Amino acid sequence: MKIKYLDGRRLYFAFLAGGKAIIKDFAYLNRINVFPVPDGDTGTNLASTMKAIAEQARPSRSIKESLRSIADAALTGARGNSGLIFAQYIYGLSRELGNEIKISTARFGESVRNAVRYAYNSIAHPQEGTMLTLIREWAEEVYQNRHRFSDYHELLHHSLEKARQVLHDTPKKLAVLKKAGVVDAGAKGFVDFIEGVVHFIRQGSLKNVLSQELLEVEFREAPHKIREDIPFRYCTEALLTGENLDLEKIKEVVVGAGDSAIVGGSDTKARFHVHTNHPQELFFALKDLGTITQPKAEDMKLQAEIALKPKSQIALVVDSSCDLPVETLERNQVVVIPFLMNIGDHVFLDKLTISPDKLYELLEREEILPHSAQPSPRTLENWFSFLLSHFKAVLVMTISGGLSGYYNLARSVAEKFPPDKVRVVDSRHISGTYGLIVQRLLQAWPGSQDLAELASAAEKLAGKTELLVDIRTLKYMVKGGRVSPMKGLLARLLNIKPIITLDEQGKAAAAGKSFSRKQNFKKILKMVREKHLAHPVHSFSVVHVRNRERAEAYAREIEKICGRPASFIQDVSPVVGVHNGIGAVGICLSYE
Repeated sequence: MKIKYLDGRRLYFAFLAGGKAIIKDFAYLNRINVFPVPDGDTGTNLASTMKAIAEQARPSRSIKESLRSIADAALTGARGNSGLIFAQYIYGLSRELGNEIKISTARFGESVRNAVRYAYNSIAHPQEGTMLTLIREWAEEVYQNRHRFSDYHELLHHSLEKARQVLHDTPKKLAVLKKAGVVDAGAKGFVDFIEGVVHFIRQGSLKNVLSQELLEVEFREAPHKIREDIPFRYCTEALLTGENLDLEKIKEVVVGAGDSAIVGGSDTKARFHVHTNHPQELFFALKDLGTITQPKAEDMKLQAEIALKPKSQIALVVDSSCDLPVETLERNQVVVIPFLMNIGDHVFLDKLTISPDKLYELLEREEILPHSAQPSPRTLENWFSFLLSHFKAVLVMTISGGLSGYYNLARSVAEKFPPDKVRVVDSRHISGTYGLIVQRLLQAWPGSQDLAELASAAEKLAGKTELLVDIRTLKYMVKGGRVSPMKGLLARLLNIKPIITLDEQGKAAAAGKSFSRKQNFKKILKMVREKHLAHPVHSFSVVHVRNRERAEAYAREIEKICGRPASFIQDVSPVVGVHNGIGAVGICLSYE
């Protein structure tokens, strides 16, 4: 049966069929992925984009409405360069088509060729021999034959042969493909898509297309496995929403941040992808150009080092509430899972896309109260799977279960793996004391590669660690609901300066109070002297919320008491700082 026209429903189901073809081939696409970086995720990125279309898009009688729904879903779910290029091309197609209910092959040919410029314009430095080349050559072939074939099956089948030839020639245009002996993975994914569409139009059966396969398939997004020097460390993405978005300005900011930059979308929704060394600066600049959601910043350097040269048999995973010098974490290949930070309508990744300085600047300037959220179970599952492909086992330490539900989340995800492969330990601490536990644990790491032994050592160290927090104001605790407004008012009227600690269960508890910060300083030092006499201090650190001067004063005095310098002095993570408030200082003690 000849198909003389496409309507909204036929187009919608054709997209689902094309998506299924990509999903079936996604593992192969990952294997041949060598450009722009050999990170082995092109198939997953394209398949995830297609799944988003299946989950979110809805058919309409109108071609334009169906395409708008598909384009919006593709942009929302786009992953990586390939996913975003595809999404932007579909967006261009939705803009080029009119409001017809049905379109002929002639009208279709004009639209697919006109939409090519949207894909090219989204990329800072378009490279031939990639998906872009294949889309352009395929669209030109459709355009040139739009009057020759009035039957969609004949037109698309003919253009598919051209697409296959262009795919075969991609190694001639890119030396990296020729050297690896593969075709471009993104281009192959687009050919898969066209093959799926052609098969659907030829068969005309909705039975297979309407199956639950597209919705039920799950993808473990394996971290990058790059086998070369990495000039830009973080693979960064996010979605920006708003009204009258300035895409050119967004693109200018993104392109200036690094390499492999691409920006796609409309005046109400835009997605970007870029490899950068400074995701914090990038996100802070973008926050004024749109509302940031779905943030991503993957450390490709760490992932590559783990894949190529794991330094031990057991991996260590912590969360971003663990405050420890970056150098220590990187030297020991410690994986840090970031909490989400909701600041106004924006979503940031703790430490990765928002720095303490920028956060506290917002706190003081806009009087906002950020809220934290746990990472998704899928994030943990992806990391555990990746790490177990390079390590014998994984030890996960978490923020105190008395302060967050993250410990229970980590345990529930760990249950999906064999018990001797993933072990979760509640640190019962936060910030600098959490960091001291990890620091001491890492000192014993080379001498032990037994998961149970290391988990037991971590639990023992948690019991030998203590936190004393010198709070400047209860304002932020009141805002966050940790202190009642009445108690906060009373403390302000009486100028009470509380000292907060953590009990044996890792819950916040009062350790004392004074009526001035000077008295608090003296009282805490007195407490440290008494504790040191009873249980000698093995090591200590001082963390602070934008109060380096006071932190260093504490460090000097405690060094006199303990006879050793602070292990580290640093800002607390944003996810911790927002609850304790600007000016707070944490004294972290680890005993013999």
